[in-house]
Amino acid sequence: QVQVVESGGGLVQAGGSLRLSCAASGSIFRASGFSTSSVGWYRQAPGEQRDLVAQITRGEATTYADSVQGRFTISRDNAINTVYLQMNSLKPEDTGVYYCNVILPLGVKYWGKGTLVTVSS
Repeated sequence: QVQVVESGGGLVQAGGSLRLSCAASGSIFRASGFSTSSVGWYRQAPGEQRDLVAQITRGEATTYADSVQGRFTISRDNAINTVYLQMNSLKPEDTGVYYCNVILPLGVKYWGKGTLVTVSS
């Protein structure tokens, strides 16, 4: 059974930090190797669409949305099938549900159920 599970969300004051984790499990990741995947973190604010916040490729190249550049850092630990999103200097507009999307070669995608981040002003 394939699972992608996000964790680490919570309530934080503006200026604070959180670290989100995205853990993948299941036979498909053992077969294909989590290290071959690209992983993206997405944010969905209330009433808004789901937008890409950060992405890391199999070669560990990273990209960020302009709104989080310099404040967020995405990283991965292939030994434990986990990708992290370190979020610093959080702002109220960072509030939303954060989703992890794991993309294997050939374009197979898996989504987690999300973790809620609330930043108070």
